Amino acid sequence: MGALPVFRWRLAPDGYATRRQLRAHGLRPGGQPVAAELQRPRRRRGPLVAYLYRIELAKPVRPMTPARRAALAKANAARRTCPECRRDAGYVIPPSLGTCVPCAYPDHSESPRST
Repeated sequence: MGALPVFRWRLAPDGYATRRQLRAHGLRPGGQPVAAELQRPRRRRGPLVAYLYRIELAKPVRPMTPARRAALAKANAARRTCPECRRDAGYVIPPSLGTCVPCAYPDHSESPRST
């Protein structure tokens, strides 16, 4: 296997796309190998690398099935449920806290101070 062609940032020829660009067009790599690299130089570290795929070999994105939609909804609900109080927090619970904000900081009351 030979070395991959390398292009500078924003200078890739037509016919190549990153995963995000493919997804924006309703496509996926579809099992094809990486066709090229896109490199963006940086001052103090190695270059940022993005992998490119051939657009003509890409396949359409698989449609969302009812079972996949239900599984995704269940996973998102689990990310919003506090493991401490078992309530839906209404937002994704930050992994740094591990619980909803009221459970993480029980000493801070949410009611306004009376004067």
